[in-house]
Amino acid sequence: MNFIPLTRRAVGTLAIAAMSVALGLPAKAQTPPGVLVVGQIAEPKSLDPAAVTAANDFRILLNIYDGLARYKPGTLEPEPALAESWDVSEDGTVYTFHLREGVKFHDGSDFNAEAVKFNFDRMLDENHPFHDTGPFPLAFFFSSVEEVTVVDDLTVEFKLSEPYAPFMANIAYATGLIVSPAAVEQYGKDFGRHPSGTGPFKFAEWRSNEAVVVEKNPDYWDGAPPLDAVVFRPITDANTRTAEMLSGGIDVMVEVPPDALSEFENDRYKILEAAGPHVWFLILNAKEGPFSDVRVRQAANLAINKKAIVENVLEGTAEIAAGPTPPAFGWAYNDELEPYPYNPERAKELIAEAGAEGAELTFYVTEGGSGMLDPVPMGTAIQADLEAVGFDVKIETYEWNTFLGEVNPGLEGKADMAEMAWMTQDPDTLPFLALRTGAWPEEGGFNSGYYSNPKVDELLEKARVSTSQDERAELYKEMQTIVQEEAPWVFVANWKQNAVTSATVENLQLEPSFFLILRDVAKN
Repeated sequence: MNFIPLTRRAVGTLAIAAMSVALGLPAKAQTPPGVLVVGQIAEPKSLDPAAVTAANDFRILLNIYDGLARYKPGTLEPEPALAESWDVSEDGTVYTFHLREGVKFHDGSDFNAEAVKFNFDRMLDENHPFHDTGPFPLAFFFSSVEEVTVVDDLTVEFKLSEPYAPFMANIAYATGLIVSPAAVEQYGKDFGRHPSGTGPFKFAEWRSNEAVVVEKNPDYWDGAPPLDAVVFRPITDANTRTAEMLSGGIDVMVEVPPDALSEFENDRYKILEAAGPHVWFLILNAKEGPFSDVRVRQAANLAINKKAIVENVLEGTAEIAAGPTPPAFGWAYNDELEPYPYNPERAKELIAEAGAEGAELTFYVTEGGSGMLDPVPMGTAIQADLEAVGFDVKIETYEWNTFLGEVNPGLEGKADMAEMAWMTQDPDTLPFLALRTGAWPEEGGFNSGYYSNPKVDELLEKARVSTSQDERAELYKEMQTIVQEEAPWVFVANWKQNAVTSATVENLQLEPSFFLILRDVAKN
């Protein structure tokens, strides 16, 4: 059945119903039977998993594609997916994957070892004929891969330059999802608008700023999903998203504003919450301007009343962050670190010592985005706290994808600070991509504030090649101590993710990966 005309009519009807709720009029919306409508926080940037970085996009992609491995439900532990099993050499440098037989991409082409090699070569080999379909911002995850070899049709071998502890966690992450080589060859740089994977849902349509529609894959290797279709609707304004949920215009709402949760505490809805590895922080421009002085960076951490933000803005849905590593990584988390206290008087002293009184700060804030909690009210509260200790703070607010386009290339010459949030699958990921000297933007990383410390670089390099979790834990804990002291970021909050569903939605659970997995979800 073709659900596109049905979903097109439904989106228009549901939007009218949401407007009625906003105006205090009775709502009459009802989403179509068998169709799950998800309220997303932003328009996706692309549907090419190798080309994006945001959880907002990943929530769609994990339902169109599979990887060689996936996370076991409720964990960050890899389990078989397109690979039925894998072997690792004794020295940790060769991974051999044994692939599932008989799987086809949605376009009808075969999934096999050649397809796996195509995917990773496309990301990693600058001479690959389709490398220009990038850029591939998280190809860092596989930088240790020296060569991918087809052993036979159902066996593929990855040779690493050295042991790499997060390798399987990264294989199971969204960047490791396998796309159809035939579709990439057909669409080239436009593949991100014409995705083809092996997942439980097939891409049907993308109407810009309105909806991405996916339909049931009846031939899915892991069993056809209960739902007939899913409509992902970008609703960037949190109040509008709430109104849509209350009107019946959407079945699932992700990243619910804390002040709206109480509206769903009745038998018409289900509220879902789950802890995960998340950190919300401010990137500080450590290369130029006031924050190039560590005393001013420390002052910013002392000046911001993070307890008030967590309790009043986020209404207790998060905890104060102590450093760059989320406490959800229990084995790698340094629980001896205490968050910077709220001490505006000490902040003023440090600012005076650095001669930064009255410094003008440009602060980039986003309207909303993956894991960004309540970014405008948080940014406003932070602005007030910084002005209270003598700074002159100017906020510039951007839509999410525009915001990323400003921040990810680096703050140099543009801004002094910017909001940011990360959800990660391994304690290596965030610091390696955003705190190393080798991760400065011109090197392809996300160290947008240009922080640099050779000791931190050394610790991170050692941790990612260690085959001992105990050794990795000690290295990460030492890194956290240094980074907290040098304060390249303001460490604000660790969030508990949330979502609301209508009471008719069954089998949805939130994952520590922050993915939205819909293959077993039903709607009665």
